[in-house]
Amino acid sequence: MNNSVDEQVGTTEVTEEPKKMRDAHGRLIKDGEPEETPLEALASICTVIVIALFAFAFIGQNFEIPSGSMKNTLLVGDHLLVDRTTLAPPTKWAPFVHYRPVQRGDVIVFLKPNPESPDLILVKRVIGVPGDRIHLSNGVVYLNGVAQTEPYKLSNDPDDPRPAYIPYRDEFPSVAPGPEDGLTAVWAQELATNIQNGDIVVPAGKVFAMGDNRHNSLDGRYWGFVPDENIMGRPMFVYWSFKTPEDQEDKTGMGDRVAFMFHVLVHIFDGTRWSRTLHVIR
Repeated sequence: MNNSVDEQVGTTEVTEEPKKMRDAHGRLIKDGEPEETPLEALASICTVIVIALFAFAFIGQNFEIPSGSMKNTLLVGDHLLVDRTTLAPPTKWAPFVHYRPVQRGDVIVFLKPNPESPDLILVKRVIGVPGDRIHLSNGVVYLNGVAQTEPYKLSNDPDDPRPAYIPYRDEFPSVAPGPEDGLTAVWAQELATNIQNGDIVVPAGKVFAMGDNRHNSLDGRYWGFVPDENIMGRPMFVYWSFKTPEDQEDKTGMGDRVAFMFHVLVHIFDGTRWSRTLHVIR
C-alpha cells in the first residue's frame, strides 16, 4: 500500500516597506508632505542671491562700453564681465586666488585719474608699466626705443570727424599741448615733469594706458598715468552686445533713457550682436 503524501507549498506575501524620503537638510519627509516648505524655499533663494552678490562684488562685475575709444577690440554696447581679483592686491584670506601684477597689453577697467571726474569708469589698454619710456611718432608707439606693431590698434575710424593728423596726439609727448587739445588741469601741469629725452617715463605704482582706437581716444595722453589703486579689474569676455549709437552716452535725459530701453525691448533679437556673445577680450 502506497501512502501518498501531498506536499503543499505555501507562499508568504512580503509587503515592501515604504522608502523614507529626506529633504536637502536631512529631515524625514512624511507621506503627503511637500518636499520643501515655503520658508525653506525662501532660505534657498536668499542663499543663491547672497552668493551671486558676493561674486559680483568681489570676483566679477558687469560693465557696459559707452564709447568707441576701444574699437575694434570693444564696441559700443558691449556688456562685459570684469575679473576683479587677478589684478587686485594679494590678500592672506584667499591664498588660493591667482594674483599677478598688471602687464603690458592688458585691457583694464579703472577709475579715471585726476579730480575732474573721480567716479568715471574707463577701459583702456596698458601700454607701459613702471620704468617704461614711451613716445609716439606719427601715431606709432615707441616703447623703450622700439616701434610697436600693435595688431589690435585701429588707425582709421570712419566715425571720427577729427583730422587724420593732430600734432600733440600723434607726436606725444614731444609736441607741447595747446588749449584745444583738452588736457586735464592736473596733467597739463605734471606732463613736463615726467618727460626725459623726448619720452614719457612711467613712474612707480602707475601704468600708462591708451585706447585701441588711437585717433579717437581720450586716454593717458590727456589725463596722465593710472595709479594701481584705481584699477578695478580686467574684462574677461562679452556676455551680451547690443547695437548702440555712439552718441547714446550723451543722452542723459530720463525721456531719452526710457526711449532707448523701449528700443532695446523691441529689437532685442535683431539688435543683438550674436557673434560677439562670449567673445574673449584680448
